[in-house]
Amino acid sequence: MEPLVFEVVTMGSATQDVFAKSDADTVTIKHHGESEKMLAYPLGTKILITDLEFQVGGGGTNAAASFAKQGLTTGYLGKVGTDGPGQEVQRFLKRNKISFLGVVEGQTGYSVILDSQEDDRTILTFKGCNNDLREAEIKDTLAALQTRWLYCSSMLGESADTMQAVMRHVKERDGKVAFNPSSYQAAQGLGTLQRFLDHVDVLILNKEEAELLVGKQSTEVRELSRVLAAAGPDIVIITLGKGGVFLFDRQRYLHARPSKRLKIVETTGAGDAFGSGFVAGLAKGLSAERALRLGMLNAENVITAYGAKNNILTAAEMERALATDERELNEEKL
Repeated sequence: MEPLVFEVVTMGSATQDVFAKSDADTVTIKHHGESEKMLAYPLGTKILITDLEFQVGGGGTNAAASFAKQGLTTGYLGKVGTDGPGQEVQRFLKRNKISFLGVVEGQTGYSVILDSQEDDRTILTFKGCNNDLREAEIKDTLAALQTRWLYCSSMLGESADTMQAVMRHVKERDGKVAFNPSSYQAAQGLGTLQRFLDHVDVLILNKEEAELLVGKQSTEVRELSRVLAAAGPDIVIITLGKGGVFLFDRQRYLHARPSKRLKIVETTGAGDAFGSGFVAGLAKGLSAERALRLGMLNAENVITAYGAKNNILTAAEMERALATDERELNEEKL
């Protein structure tokens, strides 16, 4: 088999996403003494959908689209079904010049994104064959694979074991690994995820996921960063939603806040856009500061439209955005 050479390869889910916008309202309830906001639908009635869109989704393809638009030679390693949605995923990858390195088998994953009047959203997810990627199925591909960066989002079941094997393969060949785990994975704790973190250079997650992973609640973000860095990663990034982004590289903290002129339409894919934007910056040789700006600009552009891929910035658009980005980066050295 000829060598498969890439600048970036992504691993993660591939899904058919259905965006259903309705006039549903949000309610706040108290659960175990804590307030929680929820979407509310009347029971026993029909709800009119005011807008309906079908798109290719999933963390693996979302990140791959970002890297490809940044002009990086990109591959996607995952599993899609033999059904219509699986064929659509493959067509999407081909249109965007992303090499499909995975397996076709079973039923493609599916997500229903429910939006409300307040632009909040809840996602119903069916993993399908995303959890079933086996190392034996990609043995030949893995042996031929060469990549400077591997970007991993959430994979569960047999796919998680395969992802660990790919991480190890990439590190043994002097590549870099970025990891953006989901809340499902983070809830397993550091003891379980250490097998991944042993290979990770850049860890990206939100504060809730960081707390789940460390096993503490309401922990200060700097302490979370230090604990996670001690598990292996050279760079730990914790996103705080409206509070911005914290980066820790063992020597300093960087904190950047979102643009004040931001108009949010729909937030699906914001984390994927940030993480892949940041790693794309590192893959291009940018400093951590510039890469942080790139990630934030990418995420901010994505959430001004429906879908995780519609407003991903191209390399030319990113250069223009970086040239005019005036947000402050607060630095705190250890």
